Amino acid sequence: MGDVAMTVPVLRAFVNQHPTVKVTVLSKPFLKPLFTDIKNVTFYAADVNNKHKGFWGIYILFKELKLMKIDAVVDLHNVLRSKILRFFFKLLFVKVAYIDKGRKEKKALTRSKNKIFKQLKTTHERYADVLRKLGFQLNISNPKFPKKQKLLQEVISLTGCKEEKWIGIAPFAQYNSKMYPLDLMEQVIANLATKENLRVLLFGGGKKEVLILENIAKKYSNVINIAGKIKLNVELNLISNLDCMVSMDSGNAHFSAMLGVNTLTIWGVTHPFTGFAPYNQPFENAILPNLKKYPNIPCSIYGNKVCNGYEDVMRSILPKTVIKKILESL
Repeated sequence: MGDVAMTVPVLRAFVNQHPTVKVTVLSKPFLKPLFTDIKNVTFYAADVNNKHKGFWGIYILFKELKLMKIDAVVDLHNVLRSKILRFFFKLLFVKVAYIDKGRKEKKALTRSKNKIFKQLKTTHERYADVLRKLGFQLNISNPKFPKKQKLLQEVISLTGCKEEKWIGIAPFAQYNSKMYPLDLMEQVIANLATKENLRVLLFGGGKKEVLILENIAKKYSNVINIAGKIKLNVELNLISNLDCMVSMDSGNAHFSAMLGVNTLTIWGVTHPFTGFAPYNQPFENAILPNLKKYPNIPCSIYGNKVCNGYEDVMRSILPKTVIKKILESL
């Protein structure tokens, strides 16, 4: 989800700078709400679990897309499925460009020996580079974000009308190595719950996460669990009205950043230098572990690999540090 959300500010800049170009986004159906507010952008759902599954499913998808008379294909994923699809288009002599993921420099950044610790090109710029390969000029450094959306009734029924500062907290990530320990996160939530004119909204997904967040929210009068209660389009409506989002290195950070919301991220064995920091957020919005104690960070790009002895790196980030950062950001 995060990778797809990172395309949004790039496409928004692209259509603003090239208003005569029509863009069709191909992705999984549930991600359609990410693109509904971008002019000249339409969405085509890839049913990769059924109709478009496997090699022949991709061929069926290609035949459907061929009817749209596409002039160029931009592959922002560069995986086996998208490689097969773009191969079919190349047979028709359609222009094709694909992302350079920078695997060599990412390997140098994450290795333990002879680590080259430096900021790599952001994923947003890598996406923009693909469009540039097709000959388009594209500047993504001056973003224009959509206005805060009018709260939907579905949101108001959960949160009430907005009369205080709203802080979103999304404590989960794909890997435990990227998750701030829940006992520490609850200390953050408990402290924020004592503040006047603040409301904490908890985000997540999946039955286990929903249950955990529901149990936390029950303990505090001004903490509300959002997880499992609204669909993505409604959740984005809510996120656009946050005053601050606190997230791990995960999808929710990119959801809020693409909407221009102040976004704080808490990092474990990954690091903003990998290029996956939320769009247009200052580096000081990244809350990092003790890098002197854990000099091999980042251990991996996605958090799926952990250096020996680095299992508890996030415990070097004190709850009071997170609380202070949140309150300063407000």
